[in-house]
Amino acid sequence: MKKQKKLMEQPCSECSSSLEQRLISQEFEREGVKVKLSGIKAWVCKGCGEIYFQPGGADKVAKAANSLFELAFVEKQHKGTLTAQI
Repeated sequence: MKKQKKLMEQPCSECSSSLEQRLISQEFEREGVKVKLSGIKAWVCKGCGEIYFQPGGADKVAKAANSLFELAFVEKQHKGTLTAQI
């Protein structure tokens, strides 16, 4: 809980505006296949929209996206977007 509060109290490293916690969606593309993750908790700058994750959070998002890419390629779901709600 202390780490969350510390991150929220820090200004944006890009524009110095304040941050607010939100649920966001992120889309990734690889070899013409798109995957989308929704419902990701992140801190977002109120000024420029820069996205910040708790320590280790970005790695977990990348791992989830990579798992969806594996599913898409194994199942040959190359058309459209594969979406996961977190």
